[in-house]
Amino acid sequence: MSDVLLEARKITMQFGGLKAVDSLEFQIKKGQLAGLIGPNGAGKTTVFNMLTGVYSPTHGEVALERKSLKGLKPYEISHRGVTRTFQNIRLFKGLTVLDNVLVAGHQHMHYGLFDTLLQTPRFRKAESDLQDKAMSLLKIFHLDEKAHKPASALPYGEQRKLEIVRALATDPKIILLDEPAAGMNHSETHHLMETIAKIREQFKLTVLLIEHDMKLVMGICENIIVLDHGVKIEEGTPQKVQSSQKVIEAYLGVEEKE
Repeated sequence: MSDVLLEARKITMQFGGLKAVDSLEFQIKKGQLAGLIGPNGAGKTTVFNMLTGVYSPTHGEVALERKSLKGLKPYEISHRGVTRTFQNIRLFKGLTVLDNVLVAGHQHMHYGLFDTLLQTPRFRKAESDLQDKAMSLLKIFHLDEKAHKPASALPYGEQRKLEIVRALATDPKIILLDEPAAGMNHSETHHLMETIAKIREQFKLTVLLIEHDMKLVMGICENIIVLDHGVKIEEGTPQKVQSSQKVIEAYLGVEEKE
């Protein structure tokens, strides 16, 4: 039985004459904590958009558990177990912290319109279970005491954490985190590293993250994929990536000879 969960099969994304991503291939194994890094403009978020159905690859395909996701809408891919957070926070800021999580959890509810209108025991049980689950998730990130506050009232760092909680509420097989530590201070980043490792173990999750904080990436990722101008230039352990001349040149540039 294959241990590959998510797979990019020569995916290319072309916008007019620009190839944002070019024939990218990689595999994420079940239970793995992997990183996707590269200089600004390397195509990292474009890759996330292809993996989650926001963009349909110009060429190639994405597969989950060896089954192609080609042609599926983002919500259909989410139903299959691929969820994400965004580089720019996209919470429902007019809703409470708790309601943001409940909205995500409702995609797996199995009661119908009849149950909803008549508030049947089935409906009440499902809603009660969902609320308990949402509060448990919020507690992991120390947000349970703010459950009934508007999401917009949370500090920036806590809004980022709420996005992760909302993603977890979809019962994902893999969670894609787009710069989860952006805007956080050193202490918040350190705590986030510990929490990501904890939820991966607790929920038997697979994690793929984009992050510019190299200390975070090197500290928790087992496998790292490095992009430069939409092309994979390296892949491997943190030690292999850190010592790669191609990676060093991509981040620091190459000194021109006179």
